[in-house]
Amino acid sequence: MSVEPVNPPGLGPTPGYANGMLGSEGGRVLFVAGQIGLTPGEAGGAEARLPAQFGEALRRIGVVIEAAGGKLSDVGRMTVYVTDIDLYRRCRKALGPVWRAHLGTHYPAMALVEVKSLVDEAALVEIEATAIIGGR
Repeated sequence: MSVEPVNPPGLGPTPGYANGMLGSEGGRVLFVAGQIGLTPGEAGGAEARLPAQFGEALRRIGVVIEAAGGKLSDVGRMTVYVTDIDLYRRCRKALGPVWRAHLGTHYPAMALVEVKSLVDEAALVEIEATAIIGGR
């Protein structure tokens, strides 16, 4: 792994994220553009679509990182944009297995923000990431 968590004890527990991530010396920084997770033939209500879109967005981020020679565990920072924070909260239990399927127990520094809308009107989530690839 080219990043390591920094969680000062005085800031309390960090369930599902790190307060900071320190990149390895000599690592290359990769900025991954926001990825949405729409798939052809998407069906079901929003509570079924959000976890599916979340997983597809993570998969797409992984494709970009792998193309640059890295892996998802190299992600040091991630920003998640959702169009409905209440929907996200209702889906948290379903999102756990989706997260673990792509990132296991790797939790980068994160922010989650509710936005009015995304460019693609059918998108419920967009995720951008910064990874540190390689290094010592």
